[in-house]
Amino acid sequence: MPSPPEVATAFGEEIASGRLINDIIASLYRVAWGFTAGVLAAVPLGLVIGRSLATRHALLPWINFFRSLSPIAWIPFAIIWFGVGDPPAIFIIFIAVFFQIALATSAAVATVPKIYYRVAEDMGLSDADILFHITLPAIMPQLVTALRVAIGVAWMVVVAAEMIAVRSGLGYLIVDARNGLRMDLVVCGMITIGAIGIGLDILFSRLTKIPSVRWGFDR
Repeated sequence: MPSPPEVATAFGEEIASGRLINDIIASLYRVAWGFTAGVLAAVPLGLVIGRSLATRHALLPWINFFRSLSPIAWIPFAIIWFGVGDPPAIFIIFIAVFFQIALATSAAVATVPKIYYRVAEDMGLSDADILFHITLPAIMPQLVTALRVAIGVAWMVVVAAEMIAVRSGLGYLIVDARNGLRMDLVVCGMITIGAIGIGLDILFSRLTKIPSVRWGFDR
């Protein structure tokens, strides 16, 4: 194990060279794209699954199946389909987020009081209006919690993907340092990953303070 002064020196070297900053930016870039794409695709699907019994019976077993697979298992296919670089890492993050958010959204929809839907039907709202103006606001507290968990998963997955599929990012930094027997750089990368993970969690926890969401946490 490297000593604290050695790790501090490694931090100084990486920051001075600009490599650590570049690797942080590369990892956050991939997480941002994969996470955003996964959420935008999963939330509407989860809303539909939660409201439609036929859709739920048809898709929920498949979603549960793929959710149970480790996203890392997709790395060989991701490299074959997308080559080496950002796309395979983004795809793996998308897979990690998509099935988890879709399942969490559909489960949250099941908790919405049925009286909401009766009132919406009496008012003559369309199915789309019910989904996006009744159901989605009602499940926002549960959805925010799911997003908070999913961003942590996405951050862990990108590090694993970068160890195999790309040549930049914090995951690659750790692998490259290991190959050079620079354990001080390995610890430097680990501390950076943990610190950013805490930062992302704190950032997403702030979503619970939004007025339209806070009602689900003030108890």
